[in-house]
Amino acid sequence: MNAWQVARLVAAKDLRVELRSRVVLNQVLPFAGLVMVMFAFALDKDNILQRVSPGLIWLATVFSLLILVQRTFAIESADGALDALRGAGVSPAGVFFGKSLALAVQLLTLEVLLTGLAVVLYSASFSPGGAVVMVATVLPATMGLGFVGTLYGGLAIGASGRETLLPLLLFPVVAPVLIGATRATEAALGAGGAATSDGWPWVALLTVFAVLFGVGGSLAFGPLIEE
Repeated sequence: MNAWQVARLVAAKDLRVELRSRVVLNQVLPFAGLVMVMFAFALDKDNILQRVSPGLIWLATVFSLLILVQRTFAIESADGALDALRGAGVSPAGVFFGKSLALAVQLLTLEVLLTGLAVVLYSASFSPGGAVVMVATVLPATMGLGFVGTLYGGLAIGASGRETLLPLLLFPVVAPVLIGATRATEAALGAGGAATSDGWPWVALLTVFAVLFGVGGSLAFGPLIEE
C-alpha cells in the first residue's frame, strides 16, 4: 500500500477507537468547557471577555491537544500497535499523516463546540467576512496542531516520564499556532477593534507552519519511532 492508503486506514482506525471510547465527548470536551467557564467567572466583565475570547478558544484547544496526544499514543504503546505497524513495513509517512488526520478531526470537532460556547458565554459574534476568516483560520491551525502533536507524541512515546516530557516539548512548538490563530480569530470576531482583513496574514503564517511540520514530520516520524 502507498502512504495515502496507509494514512486513510490509520485515520479510520483511530477514529473508530474514539467513537467507541467517546473520550472526546466524555472527558476532553467537559475539560475544555470547564476551562472556558472558569475564565468566564474569573474575567467577569463583558468587554474583557469579548476581548480575550479568541485566545481562550485556542488555549483550551491546546490544553485538550495534550490530553488527546497522550491518549492516542498510550493506546498504541499499550497493545504494541505501533510496533506491529513498524514490523509490517508500512510507510511511516502514512502512519504519521493518518494519526495527524484523526487528531485533527477530533480537534476540529472540539473547536466548533468551543466557538459556540464562546458565542454563548462571551457574547462573541461573526460578520459574514469574519466567518470566512474563521474557517480559513481553523483549517491550517488544526492541521498544524495535528502534525505537531503526532510528531512529538511519537518522540515521547518511548521516553521515561513522557507524561511530563510531552508538555515541555509540545507547548513551545505550538506557540506560533496559538499566537497566529488567536490574532486571526480576533480579526474574525472583530475583538479589540481588529478589522477582518487583519486576519489574512496570520492565516498565511498558519498555513506555512502546517506545511513545514507536515513535510518535516513525515520525514522525521519514521526515524523517531525507530529509536
